[in-house]
This record gives sequence, structure tokens and C-alpha cells, in this order.
Amino acid sequence: MHIITRKTLIKFWEKHPDSQTALQRWYKIVYRSDFKTFSELRKTFPSADQVGHFIVFNIGGNKYRLIVSIHFNRGKVFIRHVLTHAEYNQGDWKK
Repeated sequence: MHIITRKTLIKFWEKHPDSQTALQRWYKIVYRSDFKTFSELRKTFPSADQVGHFIVFNIGGNKYRLIVSIHFNRGKVFIRHVLTHAEYNQGDWKK
């Protein structure tokens, strides 16, 4: 899948170095995959949730949240937010 953009992940792990390994792992798995539906994606990431038009991934043992928009028909993943658990709970990302 085409992931737009990896820079967002890099900026986040520069601020939160302990997230780097988990985010790189997520990136590598998704980049090498060709998910056609959300249910296919859930086979690889069982804890992924759909929240409105977004898909939320638990990263780093539930310490971080990765929020993306996926266009399965075009094979594109748009990274919208990478947040700490506390930032995610504030809910500002939904606006």
C-alpha cells in the first residue's frame, strides 16, 4: 500500500523515541500489504478500530495511537495523526 506520508511518523518518533520500533514495524507491514477491506486489515491488526472515517491503531503496547484514513480501492493510506494515549483521549483529533 502507498503510505502518505512517512515524515509524520519520523517527526513523532523523534519526539517519542520509544515509539520508533513499533511505528517502523507498522509501516513495514502496511507497505508490504494490499488490504482490500477493513476486515482483511483486521486479520493482520486485530486491535484496529474504525472510528468514523478513520482507522485507529494501538501502537507500542497501547501507549500511542496512529490514526489513518485508508482508501482501500486505491491502495492508499493517509496518516492523519500520531498521538500519545492521553492526547487521543482528549478527542481533539476528531475535529
